[in-house]
Amino acid sequence: MTFSHINRRTHLYLGLALLPWFFLYGLSSIPFSHSPYFDDLDKAKGLPNWTLRFERPYDVPVPAGDLRPLGARILADTGLTGAWGAYRQSPRQVNVYVYTFWRSTQVKYFTDQKRIVVEDKRFRWDHFLTGMHAKGGFQQDGWLQDSWAILVDLVCLGILVWIASGLYLWWHVPGHRRWGWLALGSGAAAFALFLLRL
Repeated sequence: MTFSHINRRTHLYLGLALLPWFFLYGLSSIPFSHSPYFDDLDKAKGLPNWTLRFERPYDVPVPAGDLRPLGARILADTGLTGAWGAYRQSPRQVNVYVYTFWRSTQVKYFTDQKRIVVEDKRFRWDHFLTGMHAKGGFQQDGWLQDSWAILVDLVCLGILVWIASGLYLWWHVPGHRRWGWLALGSGAAAFALFLLRL
């Protein structure tokens, strides 16, 4: 079996293996680009985005720097699990955002009032898709979170191999080189134009 045969089969089967990821990233880019449209559709339903789960007194010290230890403690005290991040909403408020593909919860810790509020977000398909699109990294704890991050890395590598194998296929079909140059040049020119102007 020649390298051309191996490359052709690599391109074919890699494309099939990556199909769910191409579908995910392609479809999820629509709500990313048209978020006001989806927000307006949601507002028309007249349903609240967030519903209160509970509210209670709470008092823990807030560190001056890294909020990860505080966030971990808040999660333990509230019984929440999932990927999460902590940030300062204001000098007197710390938010912890807990996310899974199907559910989102936010914890608001009002430091001056010594009060904590936990709210659940209503499920929306556009948020589900953009959440899958954006999820990655190794900042979270747990093997399942790391497995997703590793899988995303492998998908990115697979896409690069798929591109390289496609270029090899195109170059070795001399009759299509002219159209290939036109397609490649048009895509590169449009990309460069927006890269320089935006």
